Amino acid sequence: MTEFPFQLLIERNLPKKQTESLTCTALLRAVAGSRDVYDARWNSRAVIVKIFSHKIRAGRHLKREWRGLSILRSRGLSCPGPLFTGRTETGQRSMVVEKIGDSSTVLDAFNKTSEPADKLNLLVLVCRELAKQHSKGVLQKDLHLGNFLLTAGKVFALDAGQMQFLRREAGRKSSISQVAMLARYLPDGETGSAINLFEEYFKARQWRPGKLDKQFFQKQLIVQRKRGIRKGLKKCLRTSKRHLRLKIQNFIAMFDRGFCRNAEPVDFIEKVDAMMDAGQILKDGRSSYVSRISWNDKDVVSKRYNHKGLTHSLRHTIKRSRARRGWLYGHQLLMLNIATPKPLAYIEQRKGPLVWRSYLVTEYTAGQKLYDFLRDDNISEKQRSEATGQVVELLERLGRHRISHGDLKHTNILITDKGPVLTDLDGMRVHKWNRTYKLRQTKDIRHFAALLRPKSQSK
Repeated sequence: MTEFPFQLLIERNLPKKQTESLTCTALLRAVAGSRDVYDARWNSRAVIVKIFSHKIRAGRHLKREWRGLSILRSRGLSCPGPLFTGRTETGQRSMVVEKIGDSSTVLDAFNKTSEPADKLNLLVLVCRELAKQHSKGVLQKDLHLGNFLLTAGKVFALDAGQMQFLRREAGRKSSISQVAMLARYLPDGETGSAINLFEEYFKARQWRPGKLDKQFFQKQLIVQRKRGIRKGLKKCLRTSKRHLRLKIQNFIAMFDRGFCRNAEPVDFIEKVDAMMDAGQILKDGRSSYVSRISWNDKDVVSKRYNHKGLTHSLRHTIKRSRARRGWLYGHQLLMLNIATPKPLAYIEQRKGPLVWRSYLVTEYTAGQKLYDFLRDDNISEKQRSEATGQVVELLERLGRHRISHGDLKHTNILITDKGPVLTDLDGMRVHKWNRTYKLRQTKDIRHFAALLRPKSQSK
């Protein structure tokens, strides 16, 4: 791993040739095989350095980014100013732009905000900036909240290389589609907030919304939510600002950066079995071994999927490991605002091309199993009723996205202070077709109904 700070020399070619020395202080973003983005200092000035690493398209990426920022500035839109381009000592193309002080990405601000009204206000700010871009002929090809900076209530555009520049204002349909991309960050049940965002955009463009506009927006919202999840899951499988991918010896692993901050993930990989044996063993079966452990001052649960023979390994190599699937399912539920323990890491141990064993690490969630909660004499009828309603709402949310849990027994629903939490996603499936979903849903409902039987019937 790169140690910070480090010196970076760039042979500058625009706007004039000379060697520039910069001090890189932190990695802000890493897209494997494409580019790395660093926080840096240049002549006592705070700047951002982008290093383009694609073997074939690096030059085109740099040129597109520089041109995009220049056009945004010329059209009076808010973005970081381009400073110079050049090559590093190893020949990699690079670009240096100004750093917007005291800022954070809108995505970071959005994730730190818990109040729905504050989240909507953030989206409204971006929506107004988006309307301004569209009115000046700018469309974003990769619209997400990580591509906007926020400082003192002002929004700046990033990633200008992923923008389309028109000679006229953006049209109605393409504009509405982009508003839907923005609205996908709202929970799917908050239809009113999505319509508020839609109306704010039309107000900023001085348009009058019609019935067909609203219908198109609602259809696009469904499409963009699905597309956003697909893109988000792809990011969960590569090194980025939030995740770290490792490939060492016969292990492949993904780590949440917060989980391994100020620690060595390799150390966790090497010691995971010993830590699980020394931890609080929650399950010791032939298929899986589960233990509650502490690592890097974090209380976590590690689940090991055991090797059960060559055929078993071959099947899970083709289908992908259960740990990898659990990692992705966990992230997908969180993207849909469905409570589940946060995935922190998954590890695959391989023998040649075959997955031999795999591990899934999640946050430990303190709570009472639904079955025990409903039969606890210390729980009032009102609390039981509220918890049951919240669980039904959780299941309805799964249904809206054609998700079946596959093993909805009492141990897999925890009642916490913040509401019900869904655990053990091994049997989870996301269905393309209603027919297959209905078949799996029937099993889930049967399991859930058994939990709600009165004590006299459950014995």
